[in-house]
Amino acid sequence: MHQKCSHCGLKYMLEPSFFYGAMYVSYGITVAMAVAVFVTSQLLGLGLLSSLIGIFVVLVVANPFIMRVSRILYINLFIKYKPEAEAVD
Repeated sequence: MHQKCSHCGLKYMLEPSFFYGAMYVSYGITVAMAVAVFVTSQLLGLGLLSSLIGIFVVLVVANPFIMRVSRILYINLFIKYKPEAEAVD
């Protein structure tokens, strides 16, 4: 992750351990994805073991995506986007 925004110069690490809160966002996304995979597999008529394997595979593959999205969502709770911000070189 970059230290600062290349466009406006915003420092991403606002305080030490700032992104620990993103773990809670990540947990929520992970649970939602697991439930969605479980419901889908049950609608397809798969067994419980197949559902578990499907959940495991989807969450392992989606883990990098979930981590980044949770950090983006968490920082946007505290920092508002300002399109008029000037570029910093």
